[in-house]
Amino acid sequence: MCSKLLAAIAISFVQVATVLAAASAVPATGADWSQARVVTVIASEYQFSPAKLTFRRGVAYRLHLENHGKETHEFTAPKFFEAIELGDSAVLNTDKTEIVIHPGEAKDLTFVPKAAGHFGLRCSDHDWAGMTGTITVK
Repeated sequence: MCSKLLAAIAISFVQVATVLAAASAVPATGADWSQARVVTVIASEYQFSPAKLTFRRGVAYRLHLENHGKETHEFTAPKFFEAIELGDSAVLNTDKTEIVIHPGEAKDLTFVPKAAGHFGLRCSDHDWAGMTGTITVK
């Protein structure tokens, strides 16, 4: 009897832990990503278009990045990525500092800005050529 009770408690504990783990994968904002505002940025030699991005705190966005150039470009904005809640970080590099976009490729990042501020944007391979921009969160 005692072993059956312990087994039942152990199973309940595993079920609760599974539910809690699944809940932690959902953004704290409870954002409806299907309603995210789409902002498209085109990367080419040697510019972002647009180069000035503005977002509002607490609003869900889908940043759609396209590389129309012949070279690989990076959307590098480490401080900005620290100041947002990510919907899915799979498109970011392992350091969560940039998104690499190969020629002809497109990638999407879903996020909700958490803090107001001004953030630098650059292509880490082509900033020397002026491939920079700014991100403002109001």
